[in-house]
Amino acid sequence: MLTGKESYIIVGAGVFGVSTAYYLIQKYPNASVTLVDRDAYDADSRVAASWDWNKVVRADYEDIVYCELALEAQDIFKSDPLWKPFFHETGLIWTCRDDYARGVIDNYKRLGRKADIKAVSIEEAKKLYGGLLKDADYTGVKEVLINPTGGWGAAGDSLRAITRKVLELGVKYEVAEVATLLLNKNGYCSGIKTTKGKVLQATHTIIAAGAFTPTLLEYSAVNSGLPNVAAGFRLVAGGITTGMTKLDDESHARFSSMPVAFQGYRPDQGPFLGSLPPTPDEREMKWWGQTIFKNTREVLPGHFISSPPPKPDYAQWEVSKRLKEDITHANKMFYGKDTAHWKMEKHRICWDAFTSTTDFIISPHSAAKGLYLATGGSFHGYKFFPVIGKYVVQMLEGKLSPELTEKWAWDRYRPDPSLNGEYPRAEMKDLIDPVRTSKL
Repeated sequence: MLTGKESYIIVGAGVFGVSTAYYLIQKYPNASVTLVDRDAYDADSRVAASWDWNKVVRADYEDIVYCELALEAQDIFKSDPLWKPFFHETGLIWTCRDDYARGVIDNYKRLGRKADIKAVSIEEAKKLYGGLLKDADYTGVKEVLINPTGGWGAAGDSLRAITRKVLELGVKYEVAEVATLLLNKNGYCSGIKTTKGKVLQATHTIIAAGAFTPTLLEYSAVNSGLPNVAAGFRLVAGGITTGMTKLDDESHARFSSMPVAFQGYRPDQGPFLGSLPPTPDEREMKWWGQTIFKNTREVLPGHFISSPPPKPDYAQWEVSKRLKEDITHANKMFYGKDTAHWKMEKHRICWDAFTSTTDFIISPHSAAKGLYLATGGSFHGYKFFPVIGKYVVQMLEGKLSPELTEKWAWDRYRPDPSLNGEYPRAEMKDLIDPVRTSKL
């Protein structure tokens, strides 16, 4: 049981890390809580998956656990003065090529949630929102889900604001890249060491490092001689391309009131696509692509895992022609020829940690006492920002419900990722631009 006198190092200041710090410092104001991240929280560019122009906020889950959790978070987004400025309730529309819509609607009913959520025909969907989606790809679509209660959040802005709040509450922030965990021969974790050799110690070390988590654990396993510290099959780092275009006055007038839109696919067809409404100030509209990929590389001699590119910014702005085409494809799948002339002006590769089921890992590490995990966002973590830290604290206290303890465990059965359409399948090396060689 926690006494309030413990000390905490949280590696990673994204959604999982900052939300954990927020709940920890409020419940245990006398505790020492330190966020450690390679980037300053107010930096112009960060590697955190949750640092982004915007992210979807929805509760449309077939898994009722995440549906309920997302509704809890959405209620805070809509009502709490700290979170409310960052949420935009634009509504959502999904093309469904399986029974997804029915599963979501049934979950809302089971949870007693009243919302004007419904499934409509393709012909009806084409007429909605001024016909914006009349030329979308409806191949294989069974029905279309409409949920007016969802929307999007200003991700980077909210991450900065909530981080600023936790610092006001007494959380410390250390800008540093973590080289390894401090592990003794008995597997006790006492903190971290940075790449510059600085040692930070605490009674509790929480890894909320997203895509860097498998790499950090691999470094630490080798450095300590404790191979079971490594992530192994549990986590894999994956990337996806996002892109934006800046709308002119005419296009903005048409698209400014659009919902968040999804092209949903069966797991065997691949990941779903997304199109987000234009941002209010910059009038920038966003998509994400159809290719989720690994970057398998040798992080240490003889140790090959998927890890983001070894540059301070993960080379996130170095987007190949092939991956930029993913954004052009997404645009076409939603709006057809109507928007084919739009120029995509911003591209970014977003990295996160994936599990084969897309379930989070919020759990003690079974091979290291004093070490805990809060990661595995699988590109769907942002929407839980207002609440996920509460559950991390419950895990630290040993009070997490049996259902969530099992679902988010470090050691649990993990099914074949082929059942998960959102799991990284491609390799980054196959998606980069070819290197031209000069002829002699």
